[in-house]
Formats: sequence, structure tokens, C-alpha cells
Amino acid sequence: MIVFPSFGQSDSDPVVAFLKSLNVAQLEKTQFPFETETRQNWHFLPASMWERPGIQIGKLNSSQSKLFHTMLKSHLSLSGYEKTIRIIDLENVLAELSGNTHMRDSKKYHVAIYGYPKKDAVWGWSFEGHHISLNFTVVDDKVSYTPRFFGASPAIIKSGTRKGERTLATEQDLALELINQLNEVQKAKAIFREKAFRDNVSSNFSTVTPLETVGISVSELTDNQQQMISELIFEYLSAMPEELAKMRMENLKKEEFGNIHFGWAGETEIGKPHYYRIQGKTFLVEFDNTQENANHIHSVWRDFDGDFGRDLIKEHYKNSHH
Repeated sequence: MIVFPSFGQSDSDPVVAFLKSLNVAQLEKTQFPFETETRQNWHFLPASMWERPGIQIGKLNSSQSKLFHTMLKSHLSLSGYEKTIRIIDLENVLAELSGNTHMRDSKKYHVAIYGYPKKDAVWGWSFEGHHISLNFTVVDDKVSYTPRFFGASPAIIKSGTRKGERTLATEQDLALELINQLNEVQKAKAIFREKAFRDNVSSNFSTVTPLETVGISVSELTDNQQQMISELIFEYLSAMPEELAKMRMENLKKEEFGNIHFGWAGETEIGKPHYYRIQGKTFLVEFDNTQENANHIHSVWRDFDGDFGRDLIKEHYKNSHH
């Protein structure tokens, strides 16, 4: 569990301020009871391929858009926010490359709020669209940040004025560096499959249980290699506010670091299809870069008990007097 500084649920709270800026018709599209079934539905497909609840950011006026971005910044680190904006901007690149501005539209991202943050102890919100799924569940001033999905296409822009720009580069480069730092015995344990999976095994399921334990245990890595995998894990955690990311990393090292496994499938160089998995007792990270000639990244962090705040909600009602 991660303690988040209390929003206070006042009118100046970023989420409350955003809600107050919406008119009645917009509110009907944006706010839902917390128990709504769609709260635990998520996907990373474009909006034209997967119908989502919530209001499209393209339907907000300039003032509402500023309030939305303030809300988003309040739940992410600066690097997490900037990564989100870069992923959205890749829709403009895809629109230019494909000419399909209906499917490739940077304004077709949806924000939905579940519950009533001004008065409820349990509420949440999501922000979704192509290659982004951010899910926040707030319970008694604690926050769940998962499932959290980031993707990038193209991962490397190959032409035009932005040629060479990379998105989610660190998640790829650190992992490639680690797998290539392993000696032959270690590598034989880490690489559990010759061909990379086409996509993340955990897909977009609302609930995920631990996958098959594959790869090499962190306990079998050298000190330098353990530092490398720590940096890789932290890159995923660092999308959340810095203090909370550090707290989660410390907890992982203290409670389950020796039980974490790093598994690899596919090639071990950039530009060729590859997949990796980092799995501990409480969490799963998956990364694949196989589509579009290995220039199309999918990455996800899942918490086995904590996705959509399930552990926080269970604890809340266990201790509740109601």
C-alpha cells in the first residue's frame, strides 16, 4: 500500500476542480458510480477500435483542458506526465504516415471518474486511449496506480523532421544492456523462449494472477546486474510521484527482491523482435517490441492483488464500521 498526500477533497483539489468545470452534459459522460462495471475494463487500442467510457479530451474547452492536465500532473511524476504526452503525440506521427486521421487522433483519449471525490473515501479515475491506460484508485488517502500501460508506435521515428526520436527508450535499452551483460550460464537461464511473444501475455485482463515463473532469479545476478535490474524496475515505478516510487522500490527490495525473476524471449538486440518479463510475488512487468519490424512497444505493470485498488478496498471495508 502506498500513502498518497491527502487531496483534502476540497473545491481546489485538481479532480474536484476539473469536475466543477464541466457542464451537465459533460458530467453525464465523465462521472459514474464507483461500482460501475466498466471501471475495471481497460485497453490500449485506439478509440475507434475500443469503445470507452468518459469524455474525450478533444471535447474539452481550453480552460477545462488546463484543469485536466493539472489533474493528470497531480497523479504522475514529471517524467510520467511527459512520457504520457509523448505517447499521445505519436498519434500525430501515425496520422501523417497513414493518412488516417479518424483512427489516428491525439484528441481521442478519454477521462472517466468513478465515485465522488469531494465526499467519498473510495473513488477513482482513468485516462485511456491508444497505447495509454492509467488507472488510479483512491482509498482513504492511499492510491493504487495499476494497471498501467504505456506503448509506443513508432518506438523510433524513422523519417521526417522528427527522425530519430524515441519513446520508451529507457525501458528497452536498460533491459537489452542487462541481458547482454549476463554470462553464458546466466543467459541460458534468462532466455526461456527463442521467439518473442507477439504481445504481452497478460493482455488486457482485468485480473491477473502470476504467470509461469521463468528466467533467472535476481539472487543469481551479480551486484552490478542487480543494480541494473533495480534501475529497470524503477523506470516503471518512476511514472508515479517520486517519493511514492522510491517507497515502493524500497518495499520491493526489502520484501521480495530475491524472489524476482527476469525472463527473456526472442532476439537480444535493438531492431529485432524481443520480449521480457519481470515478475515478483506481488507484481508483473511485461515488455514486447515485435510488431512493425520491432518498432512498436507495449509495456505494462500489473499488481496481482492491487490492480484497481482491490487490496486497498478490501482493507477499507474490513476496517469499516459500515
